[in-house]
Amino acid sequence: MERLKAKQYDSLTDFLRTQATVITHPIARILEKLGLHPNTVTLLGFFLNVGAGAILASGRLVLGGVFLLLASSVDSLDGALARVSGAKSRFGAFLDSTLDRVSEGALLFGLLVWLLRQGATTEIYLVFLILLGSVMVSYTRARAEGVGYTCKVGILTRLERVVVLGAGLILGWVRPTLIVMAIFTWFTVLQRVWHVYRESRQNP
Repeated sequence: MERLKAKQYDSLTDFLRTQATVITHPIARILEKLGLHPNTVTLLGFFLNVGAGAILASGRLVLGGVFLLLASSVDSLDGALARVSGAKSRFGAFLDSTLDRVSEGALLFGLLVWLLRQGATTEIYLVFLILLGSVMVSYTRARAEGVGYTCKVGILTRLERVVVLGAGLILGWVRPTLIVMAIFTWFTVLQRVWHVYRESRQNP
């Protein structure tokens, strides 16, 4: 049974997204009745993330963490709405992925603004490592798919990073949270490189 589950879910994100359908799909049906388009929800989630970044820049870290988690909840609804309404499109998927990258950048930039005012040099370095690592996590998947391999594996994809950051900010554990994120974001990059290497050995 464990092997079957491992094959079914490439990442914790896939598992959580599947389990959350009991919540997201009913909400998505309500949004469909309201006439909302999935791309509209995508844009709403993006603006909420930018707002969370602005809150973090002001130094209200607990509120920023709460707002961040709220924004991530909205982020999960655009895909559910697309599936429920049958409005899935390649542009919608492209827009969602693109704004996800910008949203994460806005969050980390907002935190960086506050850290600069505090003179927190170590934390600033960690934010840079996290930002570069998050770009590489996305790039390795995109490049792998570009050469014909699926690559969703990884312990700390975007959803996990957002949840860890939000929880850490709410609890006031800024440096420990950034250390964990920096380590496991780059571990995820290595996981994806290793995964594609193994795939290439089996299916050159």
